[in-house]
Amino acid sequence: MPIISIFFGIVVRINFRDHAPPHLHALHGDAEALFEIRTGQVIAGRLPRRETRYMVEWMSTHRDDLMRNWDLASTGQATFRIEGLNDE
Repeated sequence: MPIISIFFGIVVRINFRDHAPPHLHALHGDAEALFEIRTGQVIAGRLPRRETRYMVEWMSTHRDDLMRNWDLASTGQATFRIEGLNDE
């Protein structure tokens, strides 16, 4: 499962040839949540509240790149890294 981004301790991954809807796997410590790319909604699992807000903000900024990565991964092609949030 390729890593797409890492920021504020959140590791974001996309599985190769994963099931619909297009989604991300976000891990923070022992917590994991799946986020639907198009809506930013949590569709499974759970992250702490602050990390969920970070994910929603990051996804809204990078939605087009995330969908491109989903399309690549769904056909077994290499994905690319996306810049994370920073604290500036």
